[in-house]
Parts: sequence; C-alpha cells; structure tokens
Amino acid sequence: MTYTHLTTDELVIIESYFKNNQSVAKTAQCLGRARQTIHNVYQLLKTGATILNYYQQYKEDKKCCGRRSIALPEEQKEYVQKRVVQGWTPDVIVGRSEMKLDCSVRTLYRMFQTGAFNVRDLPMKGKRKPNGHQEKRGKQAFRRSIHERIKEHPEFENEFGHLEGDTIVGRKHKSAVITLVERLSKVIITLKPAGRQAMDIGNRINHWFQTVPKHLFKSITFDCGKEFSNWKAMGNQNDIDIYFADPGTPSQRALNEHSNGLLRRDGLVKAMDFNEVSESFIQAVASKRNHNPRKSLKYQTPMEIFLRNIKPDDLSNLI
Repeated sequence: MTYTHLTTDELVIIESYFKNNQSVAKTAQCLGRARQTIHNVYQLLKTGATILNYYQQYKEDKKCCGRRSIALPEEQKEYVQKRVVQGWTPDVIVGRSEMKLDCSVRTLYRMFQTGAFNVRDLPMKGKRKPNGHQEKRGKQAFRRSIHERIKEHPEFENEFGHLEGDTIVGRKHKSAVITLVERLSKVIITLKPAGRQAMDIGNRINHWFQTVPKHLFKSITFDCGKEFSNWKAMGNQNDIDIYFADPGTPSQRALNEHSNGLLRRDGLVKAMDFNEVSESFIQAVASKRNHNPRKSLKYQTPMEIFLRNIKPDDLSNLI
C-alpha cells in the first residue's frame, strides 16, 4: 500500500476539528486516515503551534526523505567513459560485469541524462528513410526467393553458418564495401572489392571463399541489388545456397541492415571514398564491433560466439 502525505486541505480540516475538541478517532474516521497520523498533528497543535508551523516543518523533513543520488568512484567513472567511447551501451557495461558498478542500468542511463556523463557519447540510433522512399538502384528480374530458404534449411534459425550480405557505398557512389554478417554469432565480415560492378563484387566474394573452410557457411541472403546478379556462378563455384529478400523489405535482413548502420557510425561514413583506404582499415572497423559485447548475445562478444563454432587456425583468414 502506498502512503500519501497529508494535503494542505486536510491539515486545515484537522486544525478546525482540533479547535472544536473533536477526538482523534472521530477525525481519523472522517478523513480516512490512521489515528497515529492525526494524533501527531494534534500533539503539535497542543504545544501552541499553528498548522502553518506543522506544514513548514513537514517540508523541511521531506528534504531528507528519499534515496540520495549515487556518485560513482573515479575508477568506475573512468571505466564507464572508456567503454562508452568504444561503443558500449550502459546496459552492456553493467550486464558484461567486467567491473562491478555501484549502480543499476537505469541509474547509469540517468547519469547521462543529468550530465554526469556526456550523453553525446552514447551510440546514436540509425536514421529511418522517409515514408514513400523508393529505391533507385537496379533490381534483378530473376532470383532465388528467400521463401525457399526455410524449406532447404529447416534449422536455419538456430544453425551456425548462414550469412546476410549487402554493400555500403562511399562518396558519390563511386566505391563500395561488401558486408557479410553471420546470423548466429553476429560477426561482421567486410571485404573491399575493386569496384561496384557485379563482376567486382562476385570476384571479391569468390576470392574470399577460397580462404574459407569448405562448407563452413551454408547460405547467403542478399538484397535485390544488381551488384549480386552473378549469384548463380558464385553459388556454384563455392557450393553455397544464395537467396534474395523480397523487394522493399529490409526487415528480412534486419541484422545486416543494423550492422551496416554500426559500421557507418564507427568509421565507414558515406562521405568516405573507400578506394582511398586500405582493406586493413575496413576490416579494423568491423573487428571493433566483433569484440564489443552485445546484450542480445547475453553480454558476450560476437567473436566469442564465433570461436565456439570454428577452429582457431581458420580464424585469421576470416576476420
């Protein structure tokens, strides 16, 4: 049961009943209050004090009520600031439990809101495209539908080795980076093609598959962009099933879309010409995300989950 303090109207009524010599029990019954509450007010009024004196003392006492604000020790503040700069969210910082903090997730978020930490350092949410937005890229007329995937891979949702793929483009649409995300571990793989044409994309993916253990990956799901029009040759050469999401439904590749937003925020911005940066830099951006704990992975890193499903000797050729 939640206790509510006496209102000013109730205090005026109590003073009136006191002056009329009404008993504590009767006053408590009239106001629906506990006898002890009314008794406390009566006792003060018997000393000659007024109801205004009682109210002023009540306000002073109320300042001492409630939980006092939490201030983290300097060591914990430095740890939080360090992790936030690395892209960790407050719930990941607390949930990962690398350092025991003297506050909850909610309190830590509140510290950012009240200025204890810079709220601008928190990861920003991605921007949505406006309603009515129409994709201007060319689309493929013939493709293997995503709806065939569950029939051929009934354990798809809980099975390691299924990729989602896309490209993110650079300045003036003159360059691109191929992004692949493994669904179970959420590991991001970035590849730098020689250009944006379908042949460039296909050649780079084929070259990458030559460094990957055979049949480690079982399928790839792309969007409908023409940059993946060589999908049949790619699938046959690498013995992997390739599917395509329905047009205008990025939710069918939600993990890949979200990962692309993270890569944009971490350094692969739209204003960058990817032809002018090395593949090592592009892979380093992905590596940062692969070593950040994720709440959806129970505060483990994508790399930790990935390592459980692949031999360590093969790892250097993948990430």
